[in-house]
Amino acid sequence: MNKINYDRVMEDIIKKIDEEGRRPRLLLQVCCGPCSTQVIERLRDHFDMDLYFYNPMIYPRAELDKRAENLEKVAEKSHFDGRVIIPANDMEDFKFVAEKRKDDREFGDACYDCYELRLDKTARYAKDMGYEYFTTSLSISPYKNAQWLNEIGARLEEALGIKYLYADFKKKDGYKKSIELSKEYDIYRQEYCGCIFSKREAEEKLNSC
Repeated sequence: MNKINYDRVMEDIIKKIDEEGRRPRLLLQVCCGPCSTQVIERLRDHFDMDLYFYNPMIYPRAELDKRAENLEKVAEKSHFDGRVIIPANDMEDFKFVAEKRKDDREFGDACYDCYELRLDKTARYAKDMGYEYFTTSLSISPYKNAQWLNEIGARLEEALGIKYLYADFKKKDGYKKSIELSKEYDIYRQEYCGCIFSKREAEEKLNSC
């Protein structure tokens, strides 16, 4: 089966919005400052956008706080005019996924469930708060499965009745540009995805070199 070019799908959606001469409200789930940089630049001219930092799996708490602080720094450095929303990131929300992840590796089924956990929370908040669209910055990373993310987004769109902005932000050198902007803004770039299991795996890889 051919993979869908979700970057092209997004461009078609944006083109239609621009032709209609309007700026829909969009809630963008972000995992960290670096991943948000280029995504903000791609979307800011087309949407009234807020950033939603919901990532209950990030370990330890000091790391979660550090990533949230650097997201705030990105908003300041990029002159972002929307809100940075930091909800309660209760690790209990991650408990079910963690039980699966402890016996899995990165890119496995538990990672799919982790994507779904974050997108589900984002979609529900967006619907409750009157946004027209929701999406995530996760696809900018070459280590994240854009097909999975868009599959989950499509399912939530149908189930909850709120539009999902299909995307694959790593396209058009998105990841490279995010690195360049991160250096320009002088922000912290983490060395592991976020959960305690990915932290251990990153440390194991480093120690084996």
